[in-house]
Amino acid sequence: MTSGTATRRLAERQQGLAEIQQTQAGAARRRQRLSWAAWGAAALIIGIIVAIALITSQPTTSSDVRVAPDFTLPASDGSSVSLADFRGEPVVLYFNEGAGCDSCLLQMAEIEKDPAFAEAGITVLPIVMNTADQINAHRERLGVQAPFLLDDGTVSAAYDTLGKGMHEGLPGHGFVLIDAEGNQLWHGNYPSMWLAPADLLKEVTARL
Repeated sequence: MTSGTATRRLAERQQGLAEIQQTQAGAARRRQRLSWAAWGAAALIIGIIVAIALITSQPTTSSDVRVAPDFTLPASDGSSVSLADFRGEPVVLYFNEGAGCDSCLLQMAEIEKDPAFAEAGITVLPIVMNTADQINAHRERLGVQAPFLLDDGTVSAAYDTLGKGMHEGLPGHGFVLIDAEGNQLWHGNYPSMWLAPADLLKEVTARL
């Protein structure tokens, strides 16, 4: 083999190697661009999900005044409670998901610990769509003293609380203020499943 032929073949091999390396580099750049695009799309989707979560977790309130729908409900301690029993004093109805929602019961437990409600003469009545056995098991486990009123959905619907949380057929996490004359003064829904008792008391007393 002449030196010229050897030189030519070496040049051809080097050119072929360069072409292979160029092809591989191009493929690597394409993979990197695709990876960046995938990460960008994922970041966009996550951003949208976070934005939706923030929007849907925002509380909604209404100060429309109306005569509060009357009701009589059985309670988880075996008694019976009527809204009319509280005429002459303000009442806060606390509609919640009940059994299976620990934050709902812990909300009531924290309200019970705040003496400011009793000092202000305000009664908070928790209302759930559970049986007594269902809710009592969770009350005992989480140390909630107050009996819960047991609704079949009629009262929750009358106060427009159904589907305001995670479940279409259940109440969300809402409070309704009824004054001493039986008028509904305020209604607040809290999809975050929590309202600090002090903030609840502030909302209520500001409207009485």
